[in-house]
Amino acid sequence: MPRLRIPGLFGSFLSTSMAIDLGTANTSVYVQGEGLVLEEPSVVAVETGSGVAVAAGREAKAMVGRTGSALSAVRPLKDGVITNATATEAMLRLFFEQALRKRFTMRPKVLVCVPSGITEVEVSAVRSALERAGAREVLLVPEPLAAAMGVGLPVETATGKMLVDIGGGTTEIAVISLSGISSNNSIRVGGDEMDEAIAGYLKKRFSLLVGESSAERVKIRVGTVTDTYDATMEVSGLDFVNGIPKTYRIRSLDILEALKEPIAAIIEAVRHGLEKTPPELASDIVDRGIVLTGGGALLRGLDELLMSETGLPIRVADNPMACTVLGAGVILENLQACRNLLVS
Repeated sequence: MPRLRIPGLFGSFLSTSMAIDLGTANTSVYVQGEGLVLEEPSVVAVETGSGVAVAAGREAKAMVGRTGSALSAVRPLKDGVITNATATEAMLRLFFEQALRKRFTMRPKVLVCVPSGITEVEVSAVRSALERAGAREVLLVPEPLAAAMGVGLPVETATGKMLVDIGGGTTEIAVISLSGISSNNSIRVGGDEMDEAIAGYLKKRFSLLVGESSAERVKIRVGTVTDTYDATMEVSGLDFVNGIPKTYRIRSLDILEALKEPIAAIIEAVRHGLEKTPPELASDIVDRGIVLTGGGALLRGLDELLMSETGLPIRVADNPMACTVLGAGVILENLQACRNLLVS
């Protein structure tokens, strides 16, 4: 592959091209020549009657579980795919306006990251949502390849590289060689399922009902998969036995128990991914190990647990939540050299 160039300011005056990591939990936007300009939750608030979008991102996420009958705050993607096309289009239109506020009004060319196992129907839904939101051209790149570029792995070489990308809706395990995905395994378990497991545990153990935002805060603050970490935090919710608000002090060991099922599913998926790996590439992975990307990679102790379960070196990527969109940005800046990475 020809030498990749570093993004420069000059390109921003000549192009309206962007790369998007359209995730279940978060959406990130990279503008050519400028870099990463937007990182927002994949949430949109719409008026119930008209369907007009009034907010997106953090502002809309703050409304989840708090809106009245006039507004509805929704997450239009689930398990890595679009489930509400109208809401996705409205959300993307607002994100486009934010990302391109100081640029030309020309409709942008968009490179979007998609799951490696995406179907033709799902591809059509992504293209349609982006075009309706304002894209003049839509290009697609598999998320594992974009993440590998963002991590700085030499995707064009014959040496096998394994990535485990733990996103909001899915976990993808991919082995990359010669600018392609040699083998992959994907399960619909990610950060959302962890939040649901935490909420379910709090209900069962403490009779405490909490929303998804509260469960996510618990995961971030005291979530762990190892018993060597011990911390506490107060969690407020509704006591469903007597119907009054209540506060409990939760320990990280409670969350360790809550996360056992989704973490076990991820470990099993990694093992299955290793079993599917061709022997020649498996030997490379023994030497080079596995790279963790995605927001789930930040869960305390997960790298150590995977190392124990697989016997392989495990490395958490620098800035794991942004490496996919940053890799897509590298591809966008060097599109001619990277054409072979795109979905045809």
